[in-house]
Amino acid sequence: MPAAAGIGLRSAHLAEVLRTRPHIAWFEVHSENYFAAGGTHIEQLARIRAHYPLSLHGVGLSLGSTDPLEKRHLDELRRAVTRFDPALVSEHLAWSSVGGRHANELLPLPYTEEALRHVGARIAAVQDALGRQILVENIASYVEFCGSRLSEWEFLAGVVAESACGVLLDVNNIYVSAHNLDFEPENYLAAIPPAAVRELHLAGHTMVPSQGRELLIDTHGAPVADTVWDLYERALARFGAIPTLIEWDTHIPPLTTLIAEAAKADARLAAAHADAA
Repeated sequence: MPAAAGIGLRSAHLAEVLRTRPHIAWFEVHSENYFAAGGTHIEQLARIRAHYPLSLHGVGLSLGSTDPLEKRHLDELRRAVTRFDPALVSEHLAWSSVGGRHANELLPLPYTEEALRHVGARIAAVQDALGRQILVENIASYVEFCGSRLSEWEFLAGVVAESACGVLLDVNNIYVSAHNLDFEPENYLAAIPPAAVRELHLAGHTMVPSQGRELLIDTHGAPVADTVWDLYERALARFGAIPTLIEWDTHIPPLTTLIAEAAKADARLAAAHADAA
């Protein structure tokens, strides 16, 4: 995967990408959207993959759940990995199912040693099943467990040590969580081992009033905020120039808008390359 900016590829843009072959370094898709045995969208992504590097980003594996890992989900993910040969495969450090019931949400874990060992073992099992390393992504946080004994960044660093996974560091999520839970985002960046970080995410967020204060919501439906661009530059200073994705999942704009956002990231990546030289 090139140390350049890519964009999240959504179904609305598949045909246009095939027709115009835009100048973009790589694409990322949600893994579960390509679990089908065949069909037009599978064929379209295979054609796009022939010309661009690809990342598979999962949203439904529920790594933090106490339910057994779903064999069917793992089998379908393995089939997608074999079919599309992605440069990177990632999932969220979260849970979304319990007792066989699934929530349409990425839910936070309690940051304890017990939870760390539990999710670390499950990530290791997924990596064994796929025969490759996966990246885990930090989610946006709005509440925290009273029983947590570790900070989120200590927990993520511990999961890396426990499972030998990589990290997909979502810079917008760090900013959102820092605002909502009142911590310094630089503490987060400083705690994550640079060698583990293999991809960065950037996205837009929305501010809403909540109980007399302003709450940030990770909506993926707006341009990247200036404050997040600033934090991204600090992330590049710590981790170096690495693949960076522009996520935009709601109120999806024209493809040209996404490419323009990626160009902003590419300019900052070029500056990071120059500083390293």
